[in-house]
Amino acid sequence: MSSDKDILTKEIESWAGFEYTLRKENRILFEEMLDRCKKTEFVDCAAALFLVLLFEQQKMINELIRKLDKVDRI
Repeated sequence: MSSDKDILTKEIESWAGFEYTLRKENRILFEEMLDRCKKTEFVDCAAALFLVLLFEQQKMINELIRKLDKVDRI
């Protein structure tokens, strides 16, 4: 299991700059989630990280759709 922890630690470190792309409220939640991941099992953490990525990606897609709708109306 220590190798899983090493993988998780490296993955968390690779995300060091990601939080700066988030809004303040999302950044706080993201940092809290990573802190919890450091204390929990690898599988639980990986699932949570994946869900957060999907959530953020969907928010970006929705924003792009809104912007494209505005352009189409012009």
